Amino acid sequence: MRKAALVSTAVCGVPRAACPALQSVGYPEVSFGKPTFTLDGSMKTISGSSKARNRRAFLIQSLSLGIAASAPGTLRALRAAESARGRPSRLAAVIGHTGRGDYGHGLEAIFANRPGIEVVALADPDPEGRVRVAAQIGARRAYADYRELLTQERPQLVSLAMRQADQHHAIGLDVLRAGAHLYVEKPFTRTPAEADELIAEADRRGLKIAVAHTMRMTQPVLRLQQALREGALGELAEVRAYGKQDARAGGEDMMVLGSHLFDLLRLFIGRDPAWCTARVLTGGRDLQPNDRRLVKDNVGWVAGDSVFAHFGFDGGVNATFTSVGHLRETVGHWGLEFHGSRGVARLNCDLDPHAFLRRTTGWRIEGRTDTWEPLAPDQLKSPPATNPGPVGDWLEAIAADREPECSGRNARWAIEMAMGVYRAALGGGRVRFPLAERGHPLG
Repeated sequence: MRKAALVSTAVCGVPRAACPALQSVGYPEVSFGKPTFTLDGSMKTISGSSKARNRRAFLIQSLSLGIAASAPGTLRALRAAESARGRPSRLAAVIGHTGRGDYGHGLEAIFANRPGIEVVALADPDPEGRVRVAAQIGARRAYADYRELLTQERPQLVSLAMRQADQHHAIGLDVLRAGAHLYVEKPFTRTPAEADELIAEADRRGLKIAVAHTMRMTQPVLRLQQALREGALGELAEVRAYGKQDARAGGEDMMVLGSHLFDLLRLFIGRDPAWCTARVLTGGRDLQPNDRRLVKDNVGWVAGDSVFAHFGFDGGVNATFTSVGHLRETVGHWGLEFHGSRGVARLNCDLDPHAFLRRTTGWRIEGRTDTWEPLAPDQLKSPPATNPGPVGDWLEAIAADREPECSGRNARWAIEMAMGVYRAALGGGRVRFPLAERGHPLG
């Protein structure tokens, strides 16, 4: 068999110079599923006949497994050598699942262009997604099984990227037990109990968890928060949260997008909720436990096509959450409305949120005119300081040994508020926080 040109420098991260036999192998990449062996860091496929591919695969597999068997500490030794040569001191990895939550809202790319961080590996059970995303982010190695990634690579930073929260608890625990700090897509978990366990594990190991409730660190949110501090609305009395109220209206909307809104309620009011009452309807009747269902983006049990919840906060502020499909056109954009003694403000939520102040003529015999005007930076006495964003803040929190702004504890409250809605609706009365029962009210 004719030798190919030498186009790569390593097999499984092992330099060819470390094994003379590898110096004659020039095949771009062969995948064996667990893990995928990449020769040059790029994701390519072998061309040629099936018979030739099999021969090449057998050769490279034999060489790779031979290296692993004869030198089990090779990868760690090479890492130490790289560190001594001034290579990045923090190793990062990404865990996603193509077709099962994918990589959330861009969580595969959170380590891009961050000095001192190297993305050493990616894990994804889906072969096509694994190859494609690893190439996009420049991951040096790719694995089908995240457990092998954690064992072989020993990353210090991990992005747990998939949207489907049913995977967050088990994988998150394994990440923390492997000694890595964790950045995870929202919703954080399916239940407060799962969040409790992740936070306790991180605390025991001195690790930091951040959750992608990114809106709390955007400039429009910070400007509106500052406007409330400066008294733009007078004394805040009520905050009305509206879900997206699309085809997911009701319980799914509450869990998927309501987690953002619940997080923002606590941010703006500056307190944790004290209690909750709620009504959840399915087809016009009150919620029953057997109304539960799982949805495409599995975030745990959801129920109801109509949700109305009332949260009481110490200090007298009340907050509501509404998700009812037929209200979408009259309510408009999903977000928050703030009602104070001197004015009203609105936050239209999205990846790029927008804040507005309402100007009104007051009621007259001719009617009333309301105008919503954007909240501009020059309307503030003291504009809020810039910040490094949720990922940058997480990294700074690790360095300073403090809680991230988008912390696991903040995210746990969003899950707890959603579970409080179900528990109050099923019980028909007021439920107090923190919840005594930490599991899912729907089973």
